[in-house]
Amino acid sequence: MIEEERHSGFVSNELRVILIGRDVELRVISLIVRCRSVADEVIFLDLGSNDETVELASEVDCPVLNYDDELETAKIVNFLRNSKLEEIASTLLIHITPSWKLRDLPLTVNRARDNWDLHIAVKGTGKENINTEEIVLSSVEFNHLVFTPKGMEALSNLSPLANAMDLPENLRVRVVSSNSPVGLPQRESLATASRFAQLFYWMIESKHPLFLFGIPGIVLFVLGYKLSGNVVDTFDELNSTSIGVTLSVIAMTMIGLFAMMVALILYIMGKQAEQIQSQYDWKNKD
Repeated sequence: MIEEERHSGFVSNELRVILIGRDVELRVISLIVRCRSVADEVIFLDLGSNDETVELASEVDCPVLNYDDELETAKIVNFLRNSKLEEIASTLLIHITPSWKLRDLPLTVNRARDNWDLHIAVKGTGKENINTEEIVLSSVEFNHLVFTPKGMEALSNLSPLANAMDLPENLRVRVVSSNSPVGLPQRESLATASRFAQLFYWMIESKHPLFLFGIPGIVLFVLGYKLSGNVVDTFDELNSTSIGVTLSVIAMTMIGLFAMMVALILYIMGKQAEQIQSQYDWKNKD
């Protein structure tokens, strides 16, 4: 179907984004949501995370593939080919590193829309202009990689020491260095503004008990404690007004204390449940 569209002059805009990373629990939800706004399908390729990255990706219905081999072009492409993914017009692989920012996504997606059969942004070459004959495609490490079904097949059939010159002549290929990303004046998203904002966003999305109960509990407890001293000193006589205000302040303090206790209890119980699930290898973590 895709080949027929190419020969007829029409190029499909279908795009699959595959995010490659490890231990990115603070960013994974915002990455998936943002990629879904520009792509038809989003998949997360996990490199062996030790935190809750995989669980959070699964909670937002993002397919997760586990990859434990070296991060080289040929091995990743062969792994994806053996994963029996449905054929799609273009596939964009993005290696999520601490230096990669969400604001880089539009520029990266534009590279996937440039109608290349194979586009490789080589990682860490130290050169602005690179010689394609020096780049061994099968073992090169990349920041992002774009390929069509034709490009995927060509990469899979390459010899271990092949370079871009060994690819078929009818293949549209581009190999560039990604050392100097273009600095576009864009607004930074909430999830990448700071570490605190990332943590805050993650707690909201994951409905963390320390956020749902802990923060309101701390606010109520501190306000109740601060107001209690003023209430005692303000009212000189005992009447319905003074009793009502005093009871309200006491209730505020007790509710805040109770909410903090509930948050800690739920947090501890959640960790215990995760340990039990991992111990007995339960796949369903409802």
